[in-house]
Amino acid sequence: MKVISLFSGAMGLDLGFERAGFETVCCVEIDPAAVATIKLNRPDLKVFDHSIEHLSGKELLAGAGVNASDAVPVVIGGPPCQAFSVFGNRKGLEDQRGQLVFEYIRIIDEIRPHAFVMENVRGLLSMPIRPKSKASKGDVDIEAAKPGSLISLIFKKFADIGYSVDCFVVNSVNYGAPQIRERLIFVGNRHGLVADFPTPMFSNRPEDGLPPFKTLGDVIGRGFVDPCPEVMNFSPRKLKYLSMIPEGGNWRSLPVDIQQESMGKSWFLKGGRSAYWRKLSFAFPSPTVVTMPNHAGTSMCHPTELRAISVGEAAAIQEFPREWKFSGSTTEKFRQVGNAVPCILGHIAGEVVKDLLKRIELGENPTREFPAYRVVHLRPHVRTRKFWKDGKAIAGDVSYYDASILDNRVRKDSLELQF
Repeated sequence: MKVISLFSGAMGLDLGFERAGFETVCCVEIDPAAVATIKLNRPDLKVFDHSIEHLSGKELLAGAGVNASDAVPVVIGGPPCQAFSVFGNRKGLEDQRGQLVFEYIRIIDEIRPHAFVMENVRGLLSMPIRPKSKASKGDVDIEAAKPGSLISLIFKKFADIGYSVDCFVVNSVNYGAPQIRERLIFVGNRHGLVADFPTPMFSNRPEDGLPPFKTLGDVIGRGFVDPCPEVMNFSPRKLKYLSMIPEGGNWRSLPVDIQQESMGKSWFLKGGRSAYWRKLSFAFPSPTVVTMPNHAGTSMCHPTELRAISVGEAAAIQEFPREWKFSGSTTEKFRQVGNAVPCILGHIAGEVVKDLLKRIELGENPTREFPAYRVVHLRPHVRTRKFWKDGKAIAGDVSYYDASILDNRVRKDSLELQF
C-alpha cells in the first residue's frame, strides 16, 4: 500500500501511516528546512520541493514511480492550517495559504485515489468563506460570511469530483498521545462507503473503563534522554514571572496585582489567556505543542526547570521516533515539530484507511448516495488542567501520573498503542 504525501512537513502523518503498513513513495513540501529534514531521514525518497500549485497529478504519479498498471496510491496531507486556526488571525481564504485546500482537492481529482486523508485544525469547522468584517461592509454575499460556510464549500467540491467524505473531530489524547490536540481528520473515498474512526481508546474518567491518558511525565519524565536539547528560551523578564508559577499553573497562579503587572493589556481580555505564563505538569497530558513555546501567550515552560521545553521534548510529545532528526535552526525545528500531526493519530487514520481499502477490494456496495458527507465528534473537547485563584490550586482533573513508579519501562496499560 503506497502513499503520496502532500504538505509533508516533518512527516508526522506519514510516519503514522507507515506504522499502519503503508509506504511513503513521494512527498511534496515547500519549506526548505522541512525538505532537509525529509532528505536527512529518507535520502532515497522522492521529494518535490516546490509549491503544489505548480504540480500536476501526472507528475506526482511519475515521481512516485507509479505505472498505469499499478494501484493508485492513497493521498494524504494537511494543507496549511494557520489561516483557519483559532490561535491565528483567521483570515481563511483571504490568506493565500487558505487557498491551498483547493489545490489539494485538484490533486485528488487528477490522481483519483480510492481513498484520501486530509488533516486540519478544528477551527476550519466554523470558518466563513469570507471574513465577517467584509460582509458587514457589503463586500461579499452574506451567505459567504456565515460560520461554517467554508467547510460546506469544501464538502461540495469533493462531491463535485465524486468523493464522499467523513470528517472526524478528534483529540489525540483519546488515542494514546500524551497531548491534548484537537484536529479534523477527513477520510474520503470514491466508492460511496462510510468510513468509521474508532471511538476514544483512553480516558481520564475511571467510569469509562479505558486505560488512563498518557501524561507528559510518561514521555519526558524521569529517565528521558533528550535527543535534541535545543531550546528557544524565555527572556529574563518572562523568566522572572515564570519563576513564581508552580508546576501545572499559569497566570492565574499569581496574585492579582502581579497578574496585571506581567500581562499588561492582555489581562483585560475575556478569553485566550490560559497559556499565559503556563508551566507544564508531569501529572497531566501536555497542552497542544506550539511552534513558539517561549512566547508569553503560548508558554510551554518545563515543569521543574525554568526554561521552555526543548526540540527533543516537543518531538517526544508529538511521538516522533527518537532516531528522527530535524534540520534547520532551532526556530525552524520548532516550526516543523509544532505543525506536525501526532504520529499516533496518523497511525489510527492509517488503520481506518486500510480497513476502507479492504472493503473496496471486496467490492462492498455503496452505503450512501452523493452528495454525501458527515461530521462526527468523537469526544474532542478534553480538559485536564489545574485551576487557580489568588495563587492557590482550587481544583484539578483526574491524574494517573505517579513519579515514584515512573521509569524507563513501558506502562502496562499503554502497551496497546506503543511502537
